[in-house]
Amino acid sequence: MNLKELSANLGLSQTTVSRALNGFPEVSEATRDKVLAAAAKHNYSPNIRAKSLATGRANAIGHVIPTDDRHEMVNPIFGDFIAGAGEVYAANNYEMVLSIIKDADEEQVYRNFKTRGTVDGVILHAPKMNDHRIALLQEIGLPFVVHGRASGIEQNYSWVDVNNISAFRRATDFLVDLGHRRIALINGLETMDFAHRRRRGYEEGLTARDIPVDPALMRGDSDMTESYGHSAAHEMLGQPNPPTAFVVSSIISALGVRRAFEDRGLQMGRDVSIVTHDDGLSYLANDGEVPVFTATRSSVREAGRMLSRMLIEKINGETSNHNHHLLEAELTLGRSTGPAPHN
Repeated sequence: MNLKELSANLGLSQTTVSRALNGFPEVSEATRDKVLAAAAKHNYSPNIRAKSLATGRANAIGHVIPTDDRHEMVNPIFGDFIAGAGEVYAANNYEMVLSIIKDADEEQVYRNFKTRGTVDGVILHAPKMNDHRIALLQEIGLPFVVHGRASGIEQNYSWVDVNNISAFRRATDFLVDLGHRRIALINGLETMDFAHRRRRGYEEGLTARDIPVDPALMRGDSDMTESYGHSAAHEMLGQPNPPTAFVVSSIISALGVRRAFEDRGLQMGRDVSIVTHDDGLSYLANDGEVPVFTATRSSVREAGRMLSRMLIEKINGETSNHNHHLLEAELTLGRSTGPAPHN
């Protein structure tokens, strides 16, 4: 059934029916109830394009994906985030707009979103230290929320983030309690805010136990790929005084670290230990009766659900507050850790 047929069935004009379905205040409650009941009975759903023309809304949320070689966002972590957000979009009749762009074009894409009315709001991904995009979006007046936080920014804004400092301090503490003193860090790009905080937690954990922070045991200059984890671990294990444990920023990189162990004939959990961060990825599930990796775990899919709900509330005018949600990571024990080996 289309709008014309529904209107004829009710004996009302198409304009009245459209306004009733779209929540316009000039339609009486009795008429609105009548229209909604008939729409439900006949399984009628308004055309999204027509609805956006009537309401002035796009019924779409934007995600801007820069293609900088130094921080590739199209990865399993982003995929699981989008899966969580997509559940909320579908339940609220929103569509998703993915814009894959060169880094230099990012500002113009946000401005075009606003001037063309392409989206009603955006989720900002992968915030950097002192990220200028937050001030830009506030200047443009486009509703937004941030997946993560940006250190050095004075403006207030809505975000959902993992407590990366606490998670990586806890991971480091756990390894120290097992007797490890040569603990390496394989981090993400440290221009990214999450990586900066993870390094801080790792360093705090060492300092609190009077263990010197050794720059030779820290890497934070690449995306968190399997090959990066492998090459970084392989190089550090070749040092005269190699690490006996690793704290790793992604389960993807941790797979490469484990491969480096195997290359050198080392057994994970006996000869060398790993604690990794686990985003609860659907295609790299670290589960089972005993997980493969000891990990600090926080669901990126749930973060996608939370942020999309927050943004839709902003768009609908249900809140004018800046909401902040700091998620604590759970330390789960797996087969990748054990006591420090005795030399």
